[in-house]
Amino acid sequence: MRTAEQVGISYEYKAANHEVSHSYLKPIVDSLVKDIPAGSAVLDMGCGNGSFLSLYRDRGWILYGTDFSPTGIEVARSNYPDIDFILGNSETSAADLLNQVGLVDLIISTEVIEHLYNPKAFLRTAYDVLRPGGAMVITTPYHGYLKNLAIALTGQMDKHYTVLWDHGHIKFWSAKTLSKAISDTGFESVRFKGAGRFPYLWKSMALVCKKPHSAHLGR
Repeated sequence: MRTAEQVGISYEYKAANHEVSHSYLKPIVDSLVKDIPAGSAVLDMGCGNGSFLSLYRDRGWILYGTDFSPTGIEVARSNYPDIDFILGNSETSAADLLNQVGLVDLIISTEVIEHLYNPKAFLRTAYDVLRPGGAMVITTPYHGYLKNLAIALTGQMDKHYTVLWDHGHIKFWSAKTLSKAISDTGFESVRFKGAGRFPYLWKSMALVCKKPHSAHLGR
């Protein structure tokens, strides 16, 4: 079966504008990466136009971004020349990333995994690119019993779970299901934080985890 990249399905970017979601995602991500020291290699998987990663240029990190949208990478390279952006599909093999970036200390991925046909392959790539003991932070729209009930009771299901958004959300994660996918990949110490709006009606959630220090012995 051909991948989304092979059939030419990707987001189109025209500018390096910031998303509205950055306003509530960045404080949560900040709280989870505050101990990552200067000089660390940091990779944004699914970086889009590079705008979220650009918010971390003041940390002294070595920044990399990757995405399979040619227009996203083009916009990112034009607007943030101090960051190394790589065109590639993270749902396939980690080999290309390892050749160009090597192992990294931190992976960030914001509002990406809900769009993916093969999220487990994406997580395996992240695991393989991450240094043993390194951390990964993933954000995605939050789904849980109370929020799902509120969506149904207010008649918002067609809007929220729309099938009319080209290349939109196709996976609707809860903290439980995403934690399991992350743990099944080999990550440990999975922790959860809600982001935006009120508890249990959160707009998004962030999960942070680590690759075991013993990972070099084999999964």
